[in-house]
Amino acid sequence: MKDKNLVWYASFGSNINVDRFLCYIKGGKPALSNDTERGCRDMTLPRSEKPFVMNHQLYFAKEAGRWNGGGVGFIDVVRDPAYRTYSNMYLVTREQFLDIVAQENGLDSFDMDFDEVMEKGAKVVQDSWYGNLLYLGDEGGYPVFTFTNPEPMAPDEVKKPSVEYLSTIITGLQKSAGLEEDEIVAYFMDVPGVKGTYTEQELRNVVRGDGSRV
Repeated sequence: MKDKNLVWYASFGSNINVDRFLCYIKGGKPALSNDTERGCRDMTLPRSEKPFVMNHQLYFAKEAGRWNGGGVGFIDVVRDPAYRTYSNMYLVTREQFLDIVAQENGLDSFDMDFDEVMEKGAKVVQDSWYGNLLYLGDEGGYPVFTFTNPEPMAPDEVKKPSVEYLSTIITGLQKSAGLEEDEIVAYFMDVPGVKGTYTEQELRNVVRGDGSRV
């Protein structure tokens, strides 16, 4: 019997890095970030974690103060098999997921109807950067949720991600998805926000931990 109180939270941005994500669970200041997170009411660690691929376009946009004013990750809400966006997902309680959404959106608290989001596939629950909740199907008997921008990708909002933010994601890609340098470089080269703002060599420098050469 599956625990109906558990859901997968699938992250495609900085939370793909488990060390950064756990600051949303336990509280604390993530490495390379400018902000300290308050953590969840229930600080129990995720029951499980695993890599997950989303068929949604990844892009970087807006300006995030916590990441030195650089763009942050979003996915387009339209599913398209042409795109493969890597994520890492964590099996957490519904309450923890609500607390994660609240922290991502700068809210004191947050609530949602999980069944409604599953029925509709997506629902805008908050007019904020990550106020659009997406249901991505089931994995191992548990529903998979993520969140992204309520608005479609806007070319004038596409923004180069900071070295610190990109490095955080890259560490997650290496640990969770097991990607090597060439795979990571190829993954990012066509992503809006990175394409045309980082050269291939600059990306390689970030992957190698030498962001000072960007």
